[in-house]
Amino acid sequence: MATLFLMSETILSRHAFERLQAELEDLTTRGRVEIAHAIETARALGDLSENGDYHAAKDSQGKMEARIRELQFILSSAKVAEGEASADGTVGVGSVVGLRYQGESDVEEYLVGSIEEKRDGVDVISPGSPLGRALLGKAAGVTVEYEAPGGMLQVEVVRVGS
Repeated sequence: MATLFLMSETILSRHAFERLQAELEDLTTRGRVEIAHAIETARALGDLSENGDYHAAKDSQGKMEARIRELQFILSSAKVAEGEASADGTVGVGSVVGLRYQGESDVEEYLVGSIEEKRDGVDVISPGSPLGRALLGKAAGVTVEYEAPGGMLQVEVVRVGS
């Protein structure tokens, strides 16, 4: 049975795209060399069936190869957003926005971009999501409405930064 994979475009800021390219380069060069060395060192210790170092190195190799495949997929389908965190004060890919949901007093902070752009302490909104699409190009003080699974929601853009 064949599995169908749909290519989905990932929108990245220029900074995130370059960071992911550098990570891929590092993993396919230095990372693979280090893992190969760790596996060879562990093999030299003897019986592989009870060799914890060998199994740990092979596990690390598997995780690293999975990340390499993930990065290759992301980069092959990536679109670099030219309108990154806009200098004109409007929401773009890479912008950090403060949002206040209708009826709430708290302001929540989000990064508009790919999960690969995630920063500490800030949740991510995909620019392709209903909320993300509604926010793009908007400035502070604007209220947007978007369709959520539970119905229509309104949020006020309180601030836009990068």
